[in-house]
Order: sequence, then C-alpha cells, then structure tokens
Amino acid sequence: MKKRILLIEDDTKVCDFINQGLTEAGFEVSIAFNGNQGVKMATAKDLPFDLLILDIMLPDKNGIEICAEVRKTDTKIPILFLTALGSTENIALGLNSGGDDYLTKPFKFIELIARINSLLRRSSDSTMQAIEDRDIFHFSCLELNNTTKTLKINKKPVKLTYTEYKLMLVFIQSPNKVFSQPELLEKVWGMDYDIGTNVVNVYVNYLRKKIEKAGSPRVIQTVIGLGYVLKEE
Repeated sequence: MKKRILLIEDDTKVCDFINQGLTEAGFEVSIAFNGNQGVKMATAKDLPFDLLILDIMLPDKNGIEICAEVRKTDTKIPILFLTALGSTENIALGLNSGGDDYLTKPFKFIELIARINSLLRRSSDSTMQAIEDRDIFHFSCLELNNTTKTLKINKKPVKLTYTEYKLMLVFIQSPNKVFSQPELLEKVWGMDYDIGTNVVNVYVNYLRKKIEKAGSPRVIQTVIGLGYVLKEE
C-alpha cells in the first residue's frame, strides 16, 4: 500500500516539483495550498496521512501554528518542515512546535526522499521494536511504561512527543551509558548521517526541561566532548 503524504505549500511550482518527484518515488500525494485547508486535511479522521510536509510561510495560518494544532490530536504522525527559513532560531521553533525534522530550501530531492523514508521507518516503530526488551523501566523518580508508551515522574504523567519518548526510552534502557550524538541520531531518528542541524541537542534540552519541570532532578547529564548519559548527580 502506498504511503500517503500531505504537502502543505502555497508555491505552485514547488508543489508541482515535489508532487511529481514523490509520485514517481511511489508515494500518494495530496496538497493543501493554505494553512486552514492544511489543518482540515491533516486532522481528518476518514483519510489519515502517513506523513506531513509543511512550509512555514503560508496564507492565513503558518506552518508552526499548523504543526501545533495537529499535535493536539496526533502525537505520532511524522512532520517534516520544508522551508526557506533556515536560521537556528527557526529550526528550534519548528522542532519545538512538534516537528520531527527540518529541511531548508533550496534542497536536493534525494535528501528529501531520505528524510521521508527515515521518518516513515520511525513511525513504523522498527527502531523501537529493535531496542525493546521489557515493558516498564524505572530510574530515580521516573517510570516509563513501554506498553502504554507513557512516562510518569513521581507517579504523575508527563506528556512527551513521539521523538521525546523514543529518546527517553533509549536513555532509560541503558542508564549510566554515554551515548554520542551520532548514536542517538541513529537510534532515535534512524539516521546514520549528519542532518545538518543540532537536532539531538535541541531534543535533549526539550526532554530535560519537561522532566525537570515535572519534578525530576537533572538526570540527563552532558559529558563534554562525548555526548549524554542518564545518571543521577
């Protein structure tokens, strides 16, 4: 069965280019030309999509707002930002709104396909299944239930995005193990190449802030020059 992709983009030339390339690559592509239409299509329950591609600069509702709205009802669908806004601040804003990856224009189509395939592998839980070996993990005041895919801190639930959950799972399965950024990129994002952003650092910081705000001491430590480790101070 073909994977269904929703492209939300107002530039018709870009739409034609992406639509042709993705169709030739075996995907089924639908297009929304403005933000409101994009939200309506992305959240429709009768025709679910496997992946969203969002521009940021859109008529009536920008991509950041679209992403945030979609995440209110769907934390699992992969969302890829494809935009000309390539500053570190814009990348962080996109990822913080719930995006899973960020590719700047102009781009090479081969890289777009690679990003899409990587995100779809993640959504199919292939990486997750490879590292699962039991259901419930405990560390300090954290409890992660890998059956219900939930995290509790001091017995209170903490809401995580799909990517944050996978990152937490990697850490809690191997406490006191130092993970390099390339290792985390491969385990969480399914990528064995540099995606050109500090996405690992960004998501580690997101995860830290959420668990510490919920009452956890700092348990995700930075090992300078090596990576990150889950351990108590």
